[in-house]
This record gives sequence, structure tokens and C-alpha cells, in this order.
Amino acid sequence: MTENNQPKQEQEDVTVYEKIVSRTEELLEGGRKNLDEALKKASDELSSAGTFTREQAEKISSYVRRDLEHAFANAKKGKETVKEAVDPKRIVAGAQSLFSKVLLNASETLSDWAKKSEQQLEYKTGEVTSPGTLTCKNCKEEIHMRHTGRIPPCPKCHETRYRKSY
Repeated sequence: MTENNQPKQEQEDVTVYEKIVSRTEELLEGGRKNLDEALKKASDELSSAGTFTREQAEKISSYVRRDLEHAFANAKKGKETVKEAVDPKRIVAGAQSLFSKVLLNASETLSDWAKKSEQQLEYKTGEVTSPGTLTCKNCKEEIHMRHTGRIPPCPKCHETRYRKSY
């Protein structure tokens, strides 16, 4: 379905999703907020502006959080690769100290995110999600989402539950 053919509510939800992601990124880049605080502030700002309802902003924020937690779970795999590739014995003492502090902080943060995402993230028909591949939990049919949009039922078996990959 193209953006022009999407129902008004779906286009509105996608717009809210993209605005929440954008504002959350700004808040995180500024180093002023952690993820939960940044999502809440972005959601509050959008609903306070009157463009979107609080319920709509909160619902879409939960989709953004779910997508980010899924991405962070995948990042954990990358963290393990970095740990295996970096041999501290080869690094100069000063650099080793700095690098180990950075890795320790990153490791703790990624572990935190991984624990949160271990809830077996499930994507459902009707929810809004970012681009990626959704795999039907029933028949394993794949849907390739190329843009942020509402999740359709499985075209093969009409199931409504998916797993996501990138």
C-alpha cells in the first residue's frame, strides 16, 4: 500500500511515530535524557502541542520503544563480537584504561537493553512499526516493510502475530 492510499488514521499514526523517533533522537543526542525519559518527553511535547491526542502519542511511543528494544537486542550480538575481537593485552596502557571504561559502560547499557527486550517481542497486525522484515509466527511467511507503516495480516495464512528482523 502506498502512502497516498493509506487511511487518514494510519498516515497520522505513521507521522506521530516518525516525530516521536525524531524528537527522542534529539533528546538522546543532547545527552539530557535516558531512553525512557526521552520517549516520555517527546510524547508529552507532541500531545501538548495539540496536534495529536495523549492516547495516540502514548500508543505510538510504545511502538517506538518496542522497535528500539528490538534493535538494542540485535546490538548485543555486536557487543559480543567486539569483546571477542579486542585483546586488551595489545592495547597501550592508557588507551586500554579508557577503552575498557567505554566498553564496560556500553556493556552494561547493552545488557540492560537486552534484558528488557527478552520479553519475546511480538509484533501484531494493526500496530505501527519501522522498516524491517516481519516473519509470521504461524507459517513463516515474510513481509518486507520498506517504510514505517501499519502491520497487515499475513498475506498467506491471515495470522496476526510476527517476529521482526532487519
